Amino acid sequence: MILHSITRCVYLLESEASACTYEDIRLVAGALDDKDKGIKIQALNALKAFAGIRKFRIKIQEFVPKILELITTIWDTELHVAGLRLLNGLPLPDHTHPLLRRVIPSLMEILQAGSTLAQVLKLLSSLAQKEDLLYDIMNCQVNPNFLNLFHTALPGNLLYEVLVFVEKLSEGRLTPQYQSVHWEYNEQSLHAALFGEDSRLADRLLSLIIHPEEEVQIQACKVILSLQLCKEEEAKLSSHRIDCSYFDEDDKP
Repeated sequence: MILHSITRCVYLLESEASACTYEDIRLVAGALDDKDKGIKIQALNALKAFAGIRKFRIKIQEFVPKILELITTIWDTELHVAGLRLLNGLPLPDHTHPLLRRVIPSLMEILQAGSTLAQVLKLLSSLAQKEDLLYDIMNCQVNPNFLNLFHTALPGNLLYEVLVFVEKLSEGRLTPQYQSVHWEYNEQSLHAALFGEDSRLADRLLSLIIHPEEEVQIQACKVILSLQLCKEEEAKLSSHRIDCSYFDEDDKP
């Protein structure tokens, strides 16, 4: 109840809450170690409230490892939502990337469980924009029915988030840094499900173009355009490699 009251006060009395100290933040964060799951959740909610005040965000970043530990070791929807909402409200600096890389498979499991779609999609979309994490996301193993996330029966806001996620992945594939490496992917990887030769993503996207919500229609068109650009770039890159191979043969004695 105390943590719940703190959360409400921070949201309602932001100017007064700004007078809190870093020690106050540490005290709240200490409740993350409590054995009671409900107290952990309230502590996450309180930290999310404090994260809305800029001067506290860097301090709260110190607890990112603990937050990720809770999300990936405790299988509870309410805790996942609270933890993911907090992470989505924090900047994730470069020094957290090795830890984030290790938990990407767990985040993908949470995504495929389907109970916290919006929050985990927002986090994955953010991580997909990190150059050093993109391959780890692409090569992460997914279920054969992964494309069910594009089912037209899903709420429009969730379809929008999953389309944004795919757009960020597709944009990442277009960067010169990513294209400069010949990446190898697992057969059941996210890359294979979305961008592989046997992927049915194009069919799912076509069905979303006529979705009743305009936001979903527009985002589906953006993804289709991004995929087309990727195909064109891959064709150029393949042609360039063939040309280089040809000249290499000519140079041989």
